[in-house]
Amino acid sequence: MPQVAIDELHDLAARALELAGANGDMAVATARALVYAEARGLASHGVARVPQYATHLRNGRADGAARPKVAVAKGGAALIDAGFGLAYPACALAVHEAIRRARDFGVAFAAVRNSHHFGVAAYHLEPVGTAGLVGLAFGNSPAAMPAAGGKRAIYGTNPVAAIFPRPHALPITIDLSLSEVARGKLMVAAKEGKKIPLGWALDKDGQPTTDPKAGLEGSMLAMGGNKGAMLALIVELLVTVLTGSAIGLEAGSFFVDEGNRPRLGQAFLVIDPAALAGRATYDERIETLVAAMVADPEVRLPGERRQRLAEESMREGITIAAPLYAQLKSLAA
Repeated sequence: MPQVAIDELHDLAARALELAGANGDMAVATARALVYAEARGLASHGVARVPQYATHLRNGRADGAARPKVAVAKGGAALIDAGFGLAYPACALAVHEAIRRARDFGVAFAAVRNSHHFGVAAYHLEPVGTAGLVGLAFGNSPAAMPAAGGKRAIYGTNPVAAIFPRPHALPITIDLSLSEVARGKLMVAAKEGKKIPLGWALDKDGQPTTDPKAGLEGSMLAMGGNKGAMLALIVELLVTVLTGSAIGLEAGSFFVDEGNRPRLGQAFLVIDPAALAGRATYDERIETLVAAMVADPEVRLPGERRQRLAEESMREGITIAAPLYAQLKSLAA
């Protein structure tokens, strides 16, 4: 499989998206996020999404001319309208607003409406950690998971992420989907002709399956059973009823070319530690907890493995499947 330098992969992705109709800012912001994921071993949210996004741009499921704007703002709250474009510029604006308002008010909540797939949730929190603030990210997605006790897909796999800065080390970064696995893993398995483990998904009849295509047509299983489904419901409510965004069952699947504009929601909560117990107390408490965790040699801090992969990718490039590399070059030509 080809080993591709990060800069080349970024340029291919950005050119492909721009040729598909994305404005320059949207293309660059999206490419940066997808390469970030690829470099960290998160292929399900990496450059394999470029063909999907390009098709959605061409078919009008995403508006490449959209420019995000602040639709409503009051104190520590702000609502960003993505204008039906790809999610990344709108999420960047929301995070910028949340950081600025958290500096002023101690805490801020910035949400996004009329959005699209927002990739790796933790990616959007990197500026929050860099600013020395605590951040949480939430997002919904097209219906893929049943409510507790149900079989019909109602809401999405609804990722949650968090970032906690440290005084002299990389932040603790946590990122998880509330399904047993991210739905993108089924997409990758289906493309590669591989089976999936039992416990990941149900088919359209509500039966457990090892066929990723059947799982994509059916529904994902919640992490931790009914408790995971309840957490997904919390996220669904946070990012839809407060923003006016589409709930998961109203949004067409990302995995089909034709369909509606998803109109999804995302939200970012940012907290300034200085507004509570103070920076010195925050730093002491987080380092005390980390020291207790790593005293066990089996413990790995969240985000450490991904950071190591990113450093390797910077040095050595990223290995991607030859057919995908050829497709990216074709779309960028």
